[in-house]
This record gives sequence, C-alpha cells and structure tokens, in this order.
Amino acid sequence: MAIIEFPKGMKWGAATASYQIEGAVHEDGRGLSIWDTFSHTPGKIINGDNGDVACDSYHRYEEDIDLLKELGVDVYRFSVAWPRIFPNGTGEVSQKGLEYYHRVVDKLIENGIEPMCTLYHWDLPQALQDKGGWANRETISAFVHYAETMFKEFNGKIKYWITLNEPWCISFLSNYIGAHAPGFQDLQLATDISHHLLIAHGKTVKKFIEMEIEGKIGFAPNTTWLEPYSNKQEDIDACHREIGHYVEWFMDPVFKGEYPRFLLDWFEKKGVTLHIQDGDLEEIHQPIDFLGINFYNGYIARYKENEGLFDFEYVEMGYERTDIDWPIFPEGFYKVLTYIHHRYGNVPIYITENGACYNDEPSNGRVRDDKRIKYLQQHLTALSRAIESGVNIKGYCVWSLLDNFEWAEGYSKRFGIIHVDYHTSERTKKDSFYWYKKLIANNWFEM
Repeated sequence: MAIIEFPKGMKWGAATASYQIEGAVHEDGRGLSIWDTFSHTPGKIINGDNGDVACDSYHRYEEDIDLLKELGVDVYRFSVAWPRIFPNGTGEVSQKGLEYYHRVVDKLIENGIEPMCTLYHWDLPQALQDKGGWANRETISAFVHYAETMFKEFNGKIKYWITLNEPWCISFLSNYIGAHAPGFQDLQLATDISHHLLIAHGKTVKKFIEMEIEGKIGFAPNTTWLEPYSNKQEDIDACHREIGHYVEWFMDPVFKGEYPRFLLDWFEKKGVTLHIQDGDLEEIHQPIDFLGINFYNGYIARYKENEGLFDFEYVEMGYERTDIDWPIFPEGFYKVLTYIHHRYGNVPIYITENGACYNDEPSNGRVRDDKRIKYLQQHLTALSRAIESGVNIKGYCVWSLLDNFEWAEGYSKRFGIIHVDYHTSERTKKDSFYWYKKLIANNWFEM
C-alpha cells in the first residue's frame, strides 16, 4: 500500500450547480433560463426530463449544508442562478433571489465552510437569449452588471468567485455541437460566443479589482488530454489541436493577451473568422487570482483526415469506462495539469470539478459505489503527482455532492457522492461519501 499524502492547507470541497440541484423554477420571481426552455423542448433531454424540481435544494439547502458539515469540507462550490437575481437578465433586481443566496451563504459560514461562488454555470436568462444571447455583445454588459450586483451584495461574505464555468461547453458544445442549451449548430456562432464569453470574464475581473472586493477571482475551464497514438507529427499535431481547443483557446487570451495562432489558422481554413474589436484582448487580459480546472476523461487519438473539426479520431484502447461511457484516463489529469503549469507558470489552481458517473442504487440503505472510490483514488494520485512535480494546487472539489439533473442526460446519470431519490428527494450517503470524509479528515489515503 502506498500512502498518498497532500500538503498541509489543501482545501477540500464539493461542487454543485444551480439548475442541476435547485428546482423551484417558478418560485420567488425567478425568470426563465435557456435550460428551462431547452429541457421542455421535446427530444432534447433523455426521458423528457427537466430541472423543475431537480434535487429540490431550493427548499432543502439546510439539509445539504448539514451533509457538507458532516463531510468535513473546507469549501463548497455552488452557482447562482442569474434569472433568480435578474428575472429578465437586466433591469429590476429580485430581492427574494438575493435573500435566498444570503441564507445559503450565511448557513455555510455558520458551519465553517468557505463559499466558492460561480456566477455563470450555464443558466442564461431566456430574456437575453431572445435578444441573441451570448452572440449579442449587450449580454456582456448585462453579465458585468449582474456580477457587480453580486459583488456589492456579498462583499466580505463570499471570498472566492468564479466568473464562468466551462466556457468551451457554453460556446462550442452548446452552439456548434448543439447538445446543450440553446442547441445551435453553427461554428462561426460558437466561435463568436467563445470570444464574447472571454470579454465578459475579463470585464468582470476588471470590475472586481476596481471595486476593491475582498477575496479572489478566477474562472473554470474544462480540460481534456489526448495522448498521441504514435510519435508521428500528424498524430501529435492532431492531439494538440483538440487539447488546445480547451486549454490555449480559452487560457492564452487570459494569461497572454492573444489567441493561439495555430488555432486561428485552423479556424480560418474552416471558413471561420474571429471578430476581435479594438480593445477586446486588453479587456480579456486581466490578472486573475486562481485558475479553476475541471477534468473528467482523456483519450488516445490519432490523425484522421476530415474527421470532425480537428482531423483526429479516438482509438479504443480498452480502458475502463464510467456509466456515462467516458474512458478513465487519470494519466491525462497529471499531464494536462503539468502542461498548464509549464505554459502559464505558477498560477494557483483549484480543481473545481472531478468525479465519475456510476448509477449504483441503494440496497438495504447503503450505496456501494466502489468504482467511484477507485476513480477518485486514481485521479487524486495523479493530482498528488502533479503537486510533487511543482504544480501549484490549492484545493480539490469533487463533482458532485449530489446526484442531480445531468443536463442532456436528464436524471439517467449519477455523479453524486450522495444518492438522491428523485421521487422523494431523500438523500442517502454513498460509500464514496464516507471514503472522501476520511480523506478530508486525514489529508491522505492508502492507494
């Protein structure tokens, strides 16, 4: 048995997102989001599921925070539903929406848990989408105003802020692949949106600094790793394009003030032009206090002409897969973290999401999710390797605290360390909950 130990001061946490857990979509003046619209559109979500009730955390947040307290976490990463604060995206503020998040934050602080707030985890107000959504630069201004409202309201209470969760998903998955709300399939649109998101991020960071808000601010891109099938340059380049679409495309403008040339050239070959206005890159290139990283899977891949957007194909290597059919590739976690460290320097990193989908059900009041525990052991070992290799890891949030509405997969996929019965909303702690609790208490585990 090897002992995997973590540095003193490592912050341990769990993560959720508003639309995935809150429910109560029509209560206390909340406006509609694009996910309300998308999930009620026939054929978009498995089994026709929607987030109307989800985990009912809007009413059960105290119970959920009690569970966080029992778990022993230092940090709880949650997101605010923009349409709870501005039902129309802009205009009148909903005091009831603000009061709800005050109750959540106060309860966290009372229990010694640091709130880590994500401002945007995909629930764009439908009223803004009706005006073009993120393709319309007016949405940038609306987002900054929303962020400013939250900063003023929670200054001194919330000290960790994340502007955007997974901008690749907001732009390309949702507007090119079309799997998520609003469900468009237009590469030029998705590319424009990716740029507007980064401007919104940069302007928000700038506002945070100008307002002298107490605390730290960053953003949370999702990442992947593709290991080349061979040492052929065409395989290496193909993998680099796909990795770069997650890493360089969204991080270079923030850290370096420029887009990666190799991807700009590639998009131009596809007939896509990035519309950069004067001052855009300066707005994006703001100093951030930390970088959030989400990681779930990786692949072996090789060049294949005209295959997908970046001319590559995955090669099936027989890796074990989770119940969402994602290959388990912890080596990729280590590699992408060291790659980011090498490219951008000693930026503090929080793992803002990492976890596994396994659909284990309770038996005699117990959920035996040994495969999830193994996944966490493998990835936390990879994280330890990254720390030992000099990567500045400050904390780790497991995804997710609760089984929840898994976007286009509806309620068919379970990521939680706590089981949720979607008929009764009953919570049942899984074996992984107790394993993670022990890790947090000891700051080490046996592999």
